[in-house]
Amino acid sequence: MGIEDELGSNAVKVYKAMKDLAYLSEEKMGTAERITQSAKLPKNMVLNALQELQTKGWARRKVREKAAGYYLTK
Repeated sequence: MGIEDELGSNAVKVYKAMKDLAYLSEEKMGTAERITQSAKLPKNMVLNALQELQTKGWARRKVREKAAGYYLTK
């Protein structure tokens, strides 16, 4: 069972963008803005995809002072 079976197309695109940017741990996490630039999707779609990734356990969100950070867990 692959990632394409569990997630929508935008979530897969965001997942691959995060993997390419190496957002794989809490020390190396990125903002939604950076992910938006890399995934080449509108910010609203990226935020929805990040929400889906969080719901299904593929990503985590960490609240910081200025902007929340996102990183992959799987």
